[in-house]
Amino acid sequence: GVRSLHICVSDYDRAAPHGTGHIKAGLNYAMSLHAYVDAHKNGYDENMFLDPATRTFVEETGGANFFFVTEDGELVIPKSDSILPSITRRSVITVAGMLGIKVTERPVKLEEIGNFVESGLCGTAAVISPVGKITDHGKEIVFRDSEHTISGISFLLPTIGTPSIKRPSFAG
Repeated sequence: GVRSLHICVSDYDRAAPHGTGHIKAGLNYAMSLHAYVDAHKNGYDENMFLDPATRTFVEETGGANFFFVTEDGELVIPKSDSILPSITRRSVITVAGMLGIKVTERPVKLEEIGNFVESGLCGTAAVISPVGKITDHGKEIVFRDSEHTISGISFLLPTIGTPSIKRPSFAG
């Protein structure tokens, strides 16, 4: 199977409060590079950036969006005004709906992620990558193998845009 990622909560912000973090521009990706190098030096695969205003809500990594799964199989996707829009994220929502999975987009507090049973990343380069562990300044949050809900979505995601499955848009 696919190796689960080990993520660390970053001390850096990817976006400025009330800034342009939600706009797909080179600088918004570049802002995460130093934190990414730092994470790798410390043995992590990637960073988790928190909201820049309060640093209490989950945002994203430098190049992918987070999603979480509850014990009853609901897909929870962090929502914020500074998260970059993602066609892969929209596609995950579409596929989850096709599979009958309830999807909720809402702000996700860092303190609640230990209540989820699965976690993953989705993005153009990452497609879907399971997250096995998130470390928040020494406190480890471990997720199960991510083979339940995430594997079903991963299987169907490549079919988006084929004649039988309409490609999602950023609208709505």
